Amino acid sequence: MTVLRSLLDTRSDEFAANAQAMMAKLAEVDAEHAKAVGGGGPKYVERHRKRGKLLVRERIELLIDEDSAFLELSPLAAWGTQYAVGASVVTGVGTVSGVECVVVAHDPTVRGGSSNPYTGRKVRRAMQISEENRLPLINLVESGGADLPAQKEIFIPGGQMFRDLSRLSAAGIPTVAVVFGNSTAGGAYVPGMCDHVVMINERSKVFLGGPPLVKMATGEDSDDESLGGADMHARVSGLADYFAVDETDGLGIARRIVARLNWSKEGPRPAVRQDPRYGADDLLGVVPVDLKTPFDPREVIARIVDDSDFDEFKPLYGSSLVTGWARIYGYPIGILANARGILFSEESQKAAQFIQLANRSDTPLLFLHNTTGYMVGASYERGGIIKHGAMMINAVSNSKVPHLSVLMGASYGAGHYGMCGRAYDPRFLFAWPSAKSAVMGPQQLAGVLSIVARASAEAKGLPYSDENDAAMRTAVENQIEAESLAMFLSGWVYDDGVIDPRDTRTILSLCLSAIHTGPVRGADGFGVFRM
Repeated sequence: MTVLRSLLDTRSDEFAANAQAMMAKLAEVDAEHAKAVGGGGPKYVERHRKRGKLLVRERIELLIDEDSAFLELSPLAAWGTQYAVGASVVTGVGTVSGVECVVVAHDPTVRGGSSNPYTGRKVRRAMQISEENRLPLINLVESGGADLPAQKEIFIPGGQMFRDLSRLSAAGIPTVAVVFGNSTAGGAYVPGMCDHVVMINERSKVFLGGPPLVKMATGEDSDDESLGGADMHARVSGLADYFAVDETDGLGIARRIVARLNWSKEGPRPAVRQDPRYGADDLLGVVPVDLKTPFDPREVIARIVDDSDFDEFKPLYGSSLVTGWARIYGYPIGILANARGILFSEESQKAAQFIQLANRSDTPLLFLHNTTGYMVGASYERGGIIKHGAMMINAVSNSKVPHLSVLMGASYGAGHYGMCGRAYDPRFLFAWPSAKSAVMGPQQLAGVLSIVARASAEAKGLPYSDENDAAMRTAVENQIEAESLAMFLSGWVYDDGVIDPRDTRTILSLCLSAIHTGPVRGADGFGVFRM
């Protein structure tokens, strides 16, 4: 039998403390997400409504299929910065006319939908997901272009969005733009670069330069409608492919466009799914309050895979890393999960072999993170930890099957790389509120700096203040702790969202379905493995 047997004591004091701590973190995440949903605040929301316009999430709701799921991505982008949480844009994956699509929708209640540096990060990430997973891209446009005070951070990377729109089209991935209001300056190239463009009567305004700029540059007098209105673009310039009478009509036209794409999945179909044998609510109490305390990832696996059925690979070898085969919502998956945090040589070699096998069988991989990194020390260096760690990283780097990553606890140092962190381009990466990620733990990093500073002072024959050292260590620990938290990393768009652990299985199923829109094929070869 390969069905996992749970040993989690859900009535213990430890479980209750873990669950309480997780719920507190979830409440913080929910509060910040509410700020993103609130847009620019009541004043600007009311102004938007008085103009007879739908809010951004109302537009998405009308676009996607009724009662279907919308997987919102990076909702906490720009958290902890001077910009509004959410970065003035909503992105995600939703089903439109039966086709899974990436949606990018500006929120005009936040500074007129203008783009700041984090908007660019978030949109480029959405476009990457569109390209990698062969998902049509739908832009719901209402933006004043770049937030000009931040132009130095927007101008260069902003140009990548127009380039990538063109490349999506060249790759045969359809792009659609529905223009709800202003799409000016650089923003005018969004509809200009898309395959299909819908404009709305007396609403859409698309021009490279508005009337004031035209007056200043050429002396010509003009107005919004004659310069860039929907009627002009539908009748004269030809930029508008479809002319909508109102927002609802425009969204209906977008649905018709997608319905006529003749789009189909290229990946294999899933088998019949089976629910796990254990409840998702238990996931609230799995991760210890102190991440230094190990936990068994099989308790997580038992609650996210079909029928809690997990066929473990090399269970007696390299036991700090759990590997094996399962299904999620009928989709086959290979899983790598950290058990005791540290990756030794055995775990690294085990992972490399397992990744090769997954590529041979065209099976996507799921990485469940809780690692402090690769083991250090004289005996481990002599044992070849560098070349064995490099073997694992080589396998991850050159693997071609789709990767998914979930940060459950710690994800530090090169262990983050070996477990397919953000730098290694997993198709999707999510974090639990308990997750932390950095070069190393706060205490370790502060301790290293202290040792180096003390040695430097001794080499120069200078006195070393223990009092100053303690103050330095405290300051560094506080800084690294703050910068390793899940919401901080999500603010930088280093993940695709901080999620409720109870939603993990559902979110992974949506990701796997999106992934299988394109073909799923493994690598034909890998780099040189140092033996």
